[in-house]
Order: sequence, then structure tokens, then C-alpha cells
Amino acid sequence: MGDRQKNPVRVGIAEQLQDMVLESADVANMLDELVKHPAATLAPGHAVLCGLTLVRKKLPATVATCAPQVKAMDELQYNFGDGPCLTALREEVTVYVPDLDRERRWPRYCAVARSEGIGSILSIPLPLDNDAGAAINLYAGDREAFTDDDIASAETYGAQASKSLRLAVRTAQLLSAQQNLEALMRSRTIIDLASGTIMERHHCSQDTALQTLREESNNRNRKLRDVAAEYVAKTNTHASIHTHFDH
Repeated sequence: MGDRQKNPVRVGIAEQLQDMVLESADVANMLDELVKHPAATLAPGHAVLCGLTLVRKKLPATVATCAPQVKAMDELQYNFGDGPCLTALREEVTVYVPDLDRERRWPRYCAVARSEGIGSILSIPLPLDNDAGAAINLYAGDREAFTDDDIASAETYGAQASKSLRLAVRTAQLLSAQQNLEALMRSRTIIDLASGTIMERHHCSQDTALQTLREESNNRNRKLRDVAAEYVAKTNTHASIHTHFDH
């Protein structure tokens, strides 16, 4: 078959997630929005809570939730070192616990979660790049809250969310790298200006001027950039110092 008709549900979710990435002010806002959709749409008639676990360098952390209780349930798994979410992440498979009272794989975790009013749990893995991974965790107060259709919808959402999450994480990394570079260049500019001031005042070489700044930085236990900024400010008492990177 040449042209396959696209599933309108999949297309709708993909477009919604793409808009989410583009319209969110930052990654944190995007992640918060990402967990709201499944919590609001899955398992109609049941109260559902949703959270997102992100693993970087083998360490899991809850980065977004729709309720504080979710973070507590997630961190309980991290403390025990196992549970539905961590199993979904480790094995890259959907994990569904329809009834915590009958689940035997994680007895300690299930007992505590049940005492907190959780009846069933659904965890969907979201593969990311390199050593990173993520999972959407859905908690319901009722037993057997998620139907086969709910699970299929959650997996569809997870597949699309994984793509958007990779884009959001890469964007955040690029932005952080750019900000770090600009901060480094601003520091370099201030230090060069201070070195020039010292060279002019004491008729010394640039190496000697830099050594003077480093010694004062160490003696006063202050950052080299801050010491350099003071030197420049003393020389330019009537003007504010701006660098090429300031806006």
C-alpha cells in the first residue's frame, strides 16, 4: 500500500506535544504540561494522578507531577530501589499493576502505596538519548482503573512524548551551553580590562597583572571575576561597566 492513512489520535497527540515544546517558556513548564494530559484523559470516572521520572547518569528523579502525592510515591520506589516505574525504565516495557493488594513483585512498596490510597499503577517507559531515560507514572485510587484501551492510549502518548521530551532536553542543554559560554566571555572581558588597568598603573606585563589579580582573589577568597570587576569599577567611577554580551 502506497499511502497509509495516519491515525488521527496519534497525529493530534503529536501536534499537541510539538506545540507544548514550542509554546512553553522553559522545560519545567513543558514537563508540567506533559503530565496533565494523561491525568485528565485516561481512565474516565477514576481519579488519576500522573508524574514523570527522568533518569540521568543512572539516577532517577521526579521532574514533574500533577500532585504532591505523586512525588512521594515515586521517591518511595527510589528508596526501595525497585517498583513499577523503575522496572519499566530498566526493562523498557509497560508495567501495569491492576491491584496492589494482589501484586507480589514489590511487596514492601505496594503495601505502603496501598496504605496511601493507591489501588492501581501504570508505568510507561519513554526512551531517550544515550544513558538517559524517562517514564510516565499513573496512579489511581481504584483497583483495575486502567482498561486495555487506556493502556494503549498511554503507550501512544508515551511514544510521542518521548520525541518531544528529547527535543526539550536538547534545547535546554543547548541553551545552558550558550549561557555558560556568554558568562565565560563576560568574565574574560572584565579580567582583560582589569589586567590592562594594572598594567597601565604599574607598568608591568600582562602575566604579572593576572598574577596580581589571582593573588588578591586567593587572599580575599573571592572569585577572580569579582576582584577584576572591582579594579575596573575603581578606575571608571563615573560609568557603569558593560560588556559586548550585556543587553
